[in-house]
Amino acid sequence: MTEARRAALLPILALTAASILWASAFIAFKLAFQAYDPMFVLFGRMFIACVCFLPLARGFREHPYHRGDWKPILLMALFEPCLYFLFETAAIKNTEAAQAGMIVAMLPLMVAVGAHFILKEKVTGRTLTGFGLAVAGAAMLSLGSTATEDAPNPALGNFLEFLAMCCATGYTILLKKLSARYSPMYLTAVQALIGCVFFLPLMFLPGQRLPTEFVLVPALSVLYLGAAITLGAYGLYSYGVSKIPASQASAFINLIPVATVIMARLVLGEVFNLGQYLASALVLCGVFVSQDPAERKARKRAKVLAEAELAEEKLAEERLAENKQAEG
Repeated sequence: MTEARRAALLPILALTAASILWASAFIAFKLAFQAYDPMFVLFGRMFIACVCFLPLARGFREHPYHRGDWKPILLMALFEPCLYFLFETAAIKNTEAAQAGMIVAMLPLMVAVGAHFILKEKVTGRTLTGFGLAVAGAAMLSLGSTATEDAPNPALGNFLEFLAMCCATGYTILLKKLSARYSPMYLTAVQALIGCVFFLPLMFLPGQRLPTEFVLVPALSVLYLGAAITLGAYGLYSYGVSKIPASQASAFINLIPVATVIMARLVLGEVFNLGQYLASALVLCGVFVSQDPAERKARKRAKVLAEAELAEEKLAEERLAENKQAEG
């Protein structure tokens, strides 16, 4: 495998792994909430992530701070993890994990629309049509759901998950801008630290209970959320976003709903009815419609040109080395 091909493959593998890990987070949240209150779960997740980052703290000092970056960094962390997890934990308490995972499929379209208004990027008619179909599918999914013991208000839960995706859109756009100046792990560590400070006082709000006993599976779920998801998934996603365009990276989020539905069936026993399957298909259809074939071809051409340039540079370096050896 050539160096150029390896460099192109690594971000794809990182984003795929991040999406699968994020899909498992919906299941872990459900398991953690069986014994612990949401604010404790969120603080525990951020605290564990901060502990995991301690061995890397010395290396973070090598990142020079750019004046004025505290504003986008703070706003990025406010979007995610702070507001994002407030909405998502409330969503998971009210809807099924599989339904919440399906709402996540809308994120790539929301990033494209958000980039249009914020970064003035061009949005095609296909993207807008796909966005409309996905929103219609999400609405059908919510309206066609019935309340259960584990999902007492699916419509509210799905709407809250949609608000979480709005926060994720802002996060993705800011992350792409900041990743040009800071490493992925540094930005993930900053997120964890700010999230830890944000969720600490929320544990003491009225109605929130601190843990009084150790329950194995929920406790392991919190540990998994902090170490594998916050550290692993966000680190992998930040690396992927730093290497390829944000709109292309967000397309990997489409793996989350499929993986979530499978995991929810295997672990939680959640099953969609026919109407929910049709609504989910409409969401995924909207995502597919939004993909512009011309844009994909342009990305492929750009990738081929980049590989060709790298090959030419490598060949030139080898020839230069050979000439130096011959002269010597």
